[in-house]
Amino acid sequence: MSAAALDFARQHQTRFLDELKSLLRIPSVSTLPQHQEDVRHAARFVADELRRIGMENVRLIETEGHPLVYADWLHAEGKSTALCYGHYDVQPPDPLDEWTSPPFEPEERNGNLYARGAVDDKGQMYMHVKALESLMHAHQGRLPLNVRVIVEGEEEVGGEGIARFVREHPEQLKADFALVSDTEMFAPELPTLCVGLRGMIYTEIEARGAKTDLHSGMYGGAAPNPFVALAQIIARLKDINGRILIPGFYDKVTPPSQTEIRAWRTLPFDEEHYRATEVGSRVLIGEPGYSVLERTWARPTLDVHGMPGGFTGAGAKTVIPAKATAKVSLRLVPDMNPAESFAQYQKYVLSLCPPGVDLDVRLIHSGEPILVRTDNPFIRAATEAMHEVFHKDTVFVRSGGSIPIVGDFERYLKIPTVMMGFGLPDDNLHAPNEKFHIANFYRGIESIILFLEKLGS
Repeated sequence: MSAAALDFARQHQTRFLDELKSLLRIPSVSTLPQHQEDVRHAARFVADELRRIGMENVRLIETEGHPLVYADWLHAEGKSTALCYGHYDVQPPDPLDEWTSPPFEPEERNGNLYARGAVDDKGQMYMHVKALESLMHAHQGRLPLNVRVIVEGEEEVGGEGIARFVREHPEQLKADFALVSDTEMFAPELPTLCVGLRGMIYTEIEARGAKTDLHSGMYGGAAPNPFVALAQIIARLKDINGRILIPGFYDKVTPPSQTEIRAWRTLPFDEEHYRATEVGSRVLIGEPGYSVLERTWARPTLDVHGMPGGFTGAGAKTVIPAKATAKVSLRLVPDMNPAESFAQYQKYVLSLCPPGVDLDVRLIHSGEPILVRTDNPFIRAATEAMHEVFHKDTVFVRSGGSIPIVGDFERYLKIPTVMMGFGLPDDNLHAPNEKFHIANFYRGIESIILFLEKLGS
């Protein structure tokens, strides 16, 4: 039956891409309140399409934030059950002036589809929907195995809604494995399975000084400045080589095995190309003694993302702000615990508080680091499916990013996750000019078709 499903997918590539463009036109930015109705519109779009292709029990599940989309088809008696996960929300498109084409007007250029959400994650999530449609058509309205679909609208803001649902209603998502397409291939034309994710704690440090904003000429030198306090604190979180200075922070770090490191050394990684093309900086930084892949996949990191407060408009305003905030995240690796790591971080930050300033150190959201075993039938089926599409052996990599739901699937559903992604390293996710290589959109659909067929047979 896989030939019939593949033929259907190939015959309808243009329609599939046009449908994706319609979804990408919806500005479902989950973090901005003014886009709340757009986010719901995207949820309804996904639900309507799942219903149209023949999935059952399609519904929106309300959360305290944006809704989940659920669907299932559970009539393959004696077969495995897949849980297909994705997210329909996207990052804000800023800065707008750096986009070549408008972020919510999808445009094809040089074999790529440019739009916010093209690869993260609307395009990759939609591959699941189109693979299911192709299988439904080939099997006369049936699927080769049981399938549940859960699509969320808050991944880009921490995924609290789906995390609570998985924790409180695991029986409604009962499955044998999860399929997640929210990662990337290591290099063009190289089929890749991600088997490791870093965890995260995302925090805010709020510094408060005077009771109101003050004139820096009249009060400078006497009044505490929250921005200066934050700068002093941040400067003491890491040393010049990038090592995090929080006491005890590295105590639970489990390094990758030598076998894994040797496998990483065989990957087609060009450090100079990575520096010049992907990063675009004069030099790369990081802890001495570790390769770039080790630093980005298997070492903890700490980064500052923004410092809102004070005056940021055009011209000059000599103000000492009453308060200022720094948004700081830390990526975690096995076997670090997010709660323990945040407690260490919070205690250390508070110990650095300069005189005259009050600090509040808040945890915004967190996720655990994950390592996936490769000795299971689901990973084997995935590697075989991608080999048939790409005609190359699959490589196993880790990702420096975090997908908190993968840890929740392991903890509460007790199932492994297959992270089969088809993005590319230069797809600009979370940045201007995000794109998805159109050929990978099609090959992703075909890989998922073959993967599910293999497990169904």
